[in-house]
Amino acid sequence: MTSKNPDDSVRKEQSGAIEKAAGTENATHNEKAQETESSESSETTEKSLEDVSEKEMNKSEEAPAAKFEEGDQKIEEIEDLDNIVLPPVDYSGYSKHDLVETLGLIIENRPPAEIRNDIDRIKVLFYKKLKLEAEEKKNKFLDGGGKIEDYRVWVDPSEAQVKHLLQKYKEKKTDYNKIQEAEKYENLKKKYDIIDKIKDLVNREESINKTFHEFRALQNEWHTTGVVPQSALKDLWENYHHYVEIFYDYIKINKELRDLDLKKNLEAKVLLCEKAEELLLEPNPINAFRILQDYHNQWREIGPVPQESKNEIWERFKEATSQVNKRHHEYFEKQKDDQRKNLEAKIALCEEVEAINVLEIKNFRDFDEKAEKVVALQKMWRTIGFAPKKQNNKVYQRFRDACDSFFEKKRAFYSDNKEIQLNNLQLKTELCIQAESLQESTDWKATSDALIRLQKEWKEIGPVPRKQSEKSWRRFRKACDQFFNKKAQFFAELDTSYEDNLKAKLAVIEELEKFEPGTDVQAAFERLKEMQRKWTEIGFVPFNMKDEITNRYRNALNKEFDKLKIGDEDKSILKYKTKLDNLKINPKANRKIRNERDKFLTKIKQMENDIVLWENNIGFFAKSANADTMIREVEDKIENAKKMIKTLEEKVKMIDQSGLGD
Repeated sequence: MTSKNPDDSVRKEQSGAIEKAAGTENATHNEKAQETESSESSETTEKSLEDVSEKEMNKSEEAPAAKFEEGDQKIEEIEDLDNIVLPPVDYSGYSKHDLVETLGLIIENRPPAEIRNDIDRIKVLFYKKLKLEAEEKKNKFLDGGGKIEDYRVWVDPSEAQVKHLLQKYKEKKTDYNKIQEAEKYENLKKKYDIIDKIKDLVNREESINKTFHEFRALQNEWHTTGVVPQSALKDLWENYHHYVEIFYDYIKINKELRDLDLKKNLEAKVLLCEKAEELLLEPNPINAFRILQDYHNQWREIGPVPQESKNEIWERFKEATSQVNKRHHEYFEKQKDDQRKNLEAKIALCEEVEAINVLEIKNFRDFDEKAEKVVALQKMWRTIGFAPKKQNNKVYQRFRDACDSFFEKKRAFYSDNKEIQLNNLQLKTELCIQAESLQESTDWKATSDALIRLQKEWKEIGPVPRKQSEKSWRRFRKACDQFFNKKAQFFAELDTSYEDNLKAKLAVIEELEKFEPGTDVQAAFERLKEMQRKWTEIGFVPFNMKDEITNRYRNALNKEFDKLKIGDEDKSILKYKTKLDNLKINPKANRKIRNERDKFLTKIKQMENDIVLWENNIGFFAKSANADTMIREVEDKIENAKKMIKTLEEKVKMIDQSGLGD
């Protein structure tokens, strides 16, 4: 007995199915019936796949689609426009002429498959009207005394036109059916090609994962390919499901694996629901809405979930979506309300400046007061948010024009009163001379009173020419500052507590310089730390001695630390503590320490990344003599880096405890 190849047998069945369909297919078959039959065939065959639902493995979950409207930014379900059924046109009120004209229009402009019912109804109505009109003419002839044998049948010329149009429709329908028939056979060929590709998947040597993705792609291509001849449908689906079942057996996909896939999809969608719900806590509704759009894209990309959870999980996601959209809408409504209030506030500022502009100002003092008022209104303007878009530029231009008008008026007034300004300059120059004559005085009380009086007079004098204004002010301020700085220094030096602090710190330095560590390194280490604490607790010293004793203390302490046989890390930490203690008396130290702290954190992060890289590199070295040497070198690097990280972390901790980095 000769053995047959199963693939050859199936190929022959496919070829026979195509030939059979070519000879027997009727072009007028109802495609909807075909789709129903194919669906039933699919369902019947898939029940034999040990509950492995090919339909579930292939199709994404049909959750309600969502879109974002431009107007209210609301995500809502998209209507299924393809399923909208329009009511048939009522031709009963048409005249015979209108029926003929309409028949010609629809035959000329619409596909034959869409107008079959319209053609039939127009045809019936036309011939009813034609028959009725013929009866009326016949009765009229007989009523007029004519004999039946003399009556000639009346022929309506529009009947020939209707017959011509119906013949044209028949020809167009024949051509249309031929095209549809050709497309069906082309689709049949494509689907058999897909079956061949599915059959070939079991012979692949690539990974199962990649093969299954190709299988999914072929399934998608199968379902997107159009209808085929009705006569070939049964054989086609039997072949398709036969090789799908073989493929499932090959990759051993069972119900548990599919359920696991659905469970993973459900977990991913639950996570998306949680993220969408967390967006309700996002302070910025615009950011929340933007992120939500990305979540909807992710939702569509995730596969199906178990059928029993499908509606529940979608309703949860849709509810979170609705709330985020509501916040987004309310935000814009509130923004509109705020912008209206901002417009009212800005209009009020415009009116204030415009009211100042109508005043008659006659002296420098009044101009200065009004200028301060206008500047204050300008600062207030900058604190107010945007007005509605249509009015924002207009109200700003109104405010700017009002301010420009005031300052132009002020400049004109000052320009017209140059002589007064020059006189004011002379008065202020005399005050500068008086202040300079007092700057070296040591009569602290009397001179202070005199300079305060001069400062008051300075404020009462009007403006001076712009070019000399800043120069004369710096001259006057320099003389005043010189006296008051000398006065402050004098009284600071009289503070006896500074002298006491100086003596206490000198005692600590002398104790350090005479320090004997002994044989107990740990005890000596603790004694040095105690001396550090004592130094920190002592207050300020006279300013002119600060740098000298600080340097002396630092050098003595570092010298003793160097003598101790302690690790470099401990020495580094102790020296850094001394540095922090010295910086506490510097008011400008905070910024420097903050920068240093940031550098330490950056260095820690860099070294942690280096450690990860080095540890990964160890795994790539071959087990040879040279590799062992390289591994030891890398391990030493890792150990040193960890020590350095520990030291840097201790320094960061010291900065945080000192309060200097705040």
